[in-house]
Amino acid sequence: MARIVLASSIFRYPMGGMMSWMLQYLVGYRSLGHEVTYVEKAAQADDCFDPTTDTMSDDCRYGVRAVGDLLERFGFGDRWHFLDVAGRSYGLDPARVQAAFDSADLFADMGSGQRWLAQAGGSRLRVLIDSEPGFTQMKMARRLAKGKSLPAFDLYYTPGKNIGTAESSAPTAGKAWRPLTEPVALELFPVEAADPEAPFTTVMTWKSFQTREFEGKRYGHKDIEFEKFEALPRFTRAPLEVAVSGRDVPRERLARAGWRVRDANQVSTSFESYAEYVRRSRGEFSVCKNCFVETHSGWFGDRAGVYLASGRPVVMQDTGWSAHLPCGEGVLPVRTVDEAAAALDEVGRRYADHAHRAREIAETHLAAEKVLGGFLAELGIA
Repeated sequence: MARIVLASSIFRYPMGGMMSWMLQYLVGYRSLGHEVTYVEKAAQADDCFDPTTDTMSDDCRYGVRAVGDLLERFGFGDRWHFLDVAGRSYGLDPARVQAAFDSADLFADMGSGQRWLAQAGGSRLRVLIDSEPGFTQMKMARRLAKGKSLPAFDLYYTPGKNIGTAESSAPTAGKAWRPLTEPVALELFPVEAADPEAPFTTVMTWKSFQTREFEGKRYGHKDIEFEKFEALPRFTRAPLEVAVSGRDVPRERLARAGWRVRDANQVSTSFESYAEYVRRSRGEFSVCKNCFVETHSGWFGDRAGVYLASGRPVVMQDTGWSAHLPCGEGVLPVRTVDEAAAALDEVGRRYADHAHRAREIAETHLAAEKVLGGFLAELGIA
């Protein structure tokens, strides 16, 4: 049995998709027989999101309650710790947290902002797992250009499987980036028959943060890429729905273009509501962040994995991920609105075949036991 400590930001951003993403790792490691502790801290003002008020503040009580309840339901009620910006701790007491770090075979920072490196000094191995391929490396490269040092990890991993290769234009910031598939815990997503009238859906944030500039070029978010596919409802018989959150979402314009528009905060208030939304879908159509596309990062996200595991075919904008997964049945990469329309209509013609293949791809390529087992073996952790 290995002892593993994970750090990320689900208490600060307590949405169903974020909860689902971290749950795949927690359940996956536990299914392999390992002991997992989750830690998180708020370290700046207005660091916590409350979806009921759509605001950021210092008040993290909503996230503590929502995520704490989730972890309790899945058997991790005594395996988490959260520290708010005022220094109040929740869950495990600080002494037990430090003991977990000191005995850890692996500390994996998965988007915590490198806030736990000091506590992780006694961990056997410290690994950074990038959650924003392209953006992460650009941020690191800018820091180096200013003469600043980078936080020291033993190894660096990314779901952008082309990062660090000739296939991607993203910088490396002098680090050797290793690819890591986003895992899916298959047992969390039983396959149910899809309603033939259900729409193809996705859950997305219109714009996660401000556009970033690197070496004279600007890199943005899904708002930029969605415009390329905005007219898609006119070219396919498949009903299309987007559950979207964020600032400046052109909801009326999207509705006029033929999209059904939902509030992402409402459909993903919990892990269960998020998974239920996927089950009530016919499949997924999704664009990717502009940075992921422009750098040809090879990113394939955890949300698409949830759709596939649920037996829901995925039609998704290609970031270069098509080189790393079997494509054409179950999961279909697209680059233009015409390709997207053709893919959606193809799925509609042979839906049963595509749905079966979707789950098969999840079982073969994304299953948490395989992905995380391989990851730990590569690290030399039994």
